[in-house]
Amino acid sequence: MEANVLEIKGLVKDYPGVRAVNEVSFEIKRNVVHCLVGENGAGKSTLIKILTGACERTCGEILLNGAEYCARNPKDAREKGISTLYQELNVVDQLTVEENLTLGLEDTFCGFLRKTDKVKKIIAVLKDLEPNINPKERVGRLSVAKKQIIEIAKAVAAETEIIIMDEPTAALSESEINRLFTIIKRLREKGVTVIYISHRLDEIFTLGDYVTVMRDGKHVATKPISEVQDRSELVQLMIGRTVIESYIPKETQAEEPLLELRNVCNHKLRDISLTVNRGEIVGFYGLIGAGKTELARAIYGADDYSGEILLHGEKLGGTPEKAIRAGIALVPEERRTQGLFTLLTIKHNISAMNLKKISNLGLINTTRERNAAKSYIGQLNIKTDSMDKETSKLSGGNQQKVVFSKCLFANADLLILDEPTRGIDVGAKAEIYSIVRELVAKGKTIMFFSSELPEILNSCDRIFLLYEGEIKAELRNGNDINSQDIIHIVTGGAAS
Repeated sequence: MEANVLEIKGLVKDYPGVRAVNEVSFEIKRNVVHCLVGENGAGKSTLIKILTGACERTCGEILLNGAEYCARNPKDAREKGISTLYQELNVVDQLTVEENLTLGLEDTFCGFLRKTDKVKKIIAVLKDLEPNINPKERVGRLSVAKKQIIEIAKAVAAETEIIIMDEPTAALSESEINRLFTIIKRLREKGVTVIYISHRLDEIFTLGDYVTVMRDGKHVATKPISEVQDRSELVQLMIGRTVIESYIPKETQAEEPLLELRNVCNHKLRDISLTVNRGEIVGFYGLIGAGKTELARAIYGADDYSGEILLHGEKLGGTPEKAIRAGIALVPEERRTQGLFTLLTIKHNISAMNLKKISNLGLINTTRERNAAKSYIGQLNIKTDSMDKETSKLSGGNQQKVVFSKCLFANADLLILDEPTRGIDVGAKAEIYSIVRELVAKGKTIMFFSSELPEILNSCDRIFLLYEGEIKAELRNGNDINSQDIIHIVTGGAAS
């Protein structure tokens, strides 16, 4: 029987007014890929912060190899055998690969750096994991996937027993994901235990040996992946209910043009021409780098372009301000940096795109502002104890709902959604899909840009497939949609 490398017993973490981790107990076997799943706000991040020394537990016990474990800080955790690969990578782009690998581990003599066996060992580990990375190359020139490998090499060379990976595939292409999976399997063979956190459930079934489910700060279940029947069982464990994922076709669809693109080109886009009709959900699918974000930004006026973009038959002005005035709103891919004022409250964010609606003679009417916030918090089921809470303190799914609220308060007819469910859990995703369908029922039009094919197929009436900045095919959703044909087209194959 496999021995436990980590045992968590009765772990509790209290913050003022909330218990983020509530009597959590489970075990992690040695030399396995142990997946950790749950909705945003389930307690996963707090649990990981405790394991990595980023915050202190309130009470409970953690055993590492049978001995009491308590990390004072992330450096202490690494020295004791637990390293973390964060979604926001901890590398310095201005330094070389070799300098990043040895950062903080340098040996010196009379103030001069010395190249010791320690450095040679780390470089050897890197070469073993990925021989195509040049140690002398500047890290800023590397892909996200290769930057991840640098961090993994540093952890392996330090003889880490456990590597925690937090959403490691969020910004990777399919080929890079496959390469990462190969490396993770090799780590397991070398005796390293991987704690793998992801909202992409297909990855859990592909990669995992065990899965632990958390909900509302509590431990729900830990079981071998082989004993989990399917996605729906895992989803039900995570959110306590069944989520139906399927396309619901409209009974009738009036083809009244709302938006037209004519020969739109820029640094990425190549001769894009299309029409979006009022009251439909139009999907845009392609792999990372296909031009989805660039197309969304061009329509919104955030990127320059040649050609014509018309709304209601009138040419758009080419700036976000003019797009907003015309009735267009964008839910951007990077919600924290582009979609929200994270240091402002929920109520201030919701009204940000339409201050005139809550103002008199240039002064904000606080009653109107609060009424608007209260209305959207209720409509979109934003989980918060106060509209005066900073948005930075909300979960990812609730932050995304605030971005939606802001766009709706702007009274937009056309909503452009760029990767609207990235980094949020299955429960929040289901709520976002429901919100999208409700908006269309109320006469709104949605342009849905995603690199996740299932959500495009489950949500959209028509689908445009992109490859290298071009539209390669247009499909009408229905039972005859073939996923293999779609993948063939978006990877450069010819449309049939």
